[in-house]
Amino acid sequence: MTSRRAHLETSHPHAALEGATVVVTRPAGTSAALERRLRALGARAIALPGLSLRPVQHDAHAVRETGFEDWIFTSPAAVRFGAALLPPRRARARIRAYAVGDGTARALARHGVAATFPRDRSDSEGLLALPGLERVRGRRIALVGAPGGRDLIGPTLRRRGAKVESIHVYRRVAPRLTRRHFDALAEAGDPLITLVSSGEALAHLVALLPPPALARLRAQILVVGSARLAALARAHAFTEIVLARSAAPRDLLDAAAAALARHRL
Repeated sequence: MTSRRAHLETSHPHAALEGATVVVTRPAGTSAALERRLRALGARAIALPGLSLRPVQHDAHAVRETGFEDWIFTSPAAVRFGAALLPPRRARARIRAYAVGDGTARALARHGVAATFPRDRSDSEGLLALPGLERVRGRRIALVGAPGGRDLIGPTLRRRGAKVESIHVYRRVAPRLTRRHFDALAEAGDPLITLVSSGEALAHLVALLPPPALARLRAQILVVGSARLAALARAHAFTEIVLARSAAPRDLLDAAAAALARHRL
């Protein structure tokens, strides 16, 4: 085993990211924590949002009067835009809440809500496999999120007999990319690796990036959060695609570091 290989295997699991350029495609205004994490690891982080999020207004009193027995939040953004619809804070400890992943659960905890979330996989399938959502006949469930996406949770719970109301508290739109984004990408050093957790984000970037910038991303490593995204990336002519365990930031970083470590050996 070479000394470099030994160093990479015995040091911090994300040590291979040091010196790399990591393109973060999370929605505009939501990538600051991940960028700070990358900089702390010695990487250069470039924010290249694949989506923008816009709030959708609701009558909070009317939502509360519905008397939901369960609340499902599909993302941290759903919590950000939908927390005002929850019961008063003093009553939140008594509600049953579910989150697609631990990031969403942490966001709910900041609003006084203890949510159950899947430990093995942060996606719709993981959520639907939770014991608390297996027998839901007759239960009134608020599904808080945005239109679009896979639309798996609501239909599955309805087939199980639940009365599900989809409450869209935000919508996803194309990002506003500027010369600043393009220049940052053009000036970025190698190795370059892009993190993607949304098919919509990937499609927007393919449509909006100047051809030289898109060609550069296609020529280097793309880390995706699901097999579905991997197939979409191949359809968009990306070739070096790395599949992370999930779309959670830590899993994307794990996959990115492992891919870079292999390249540097």
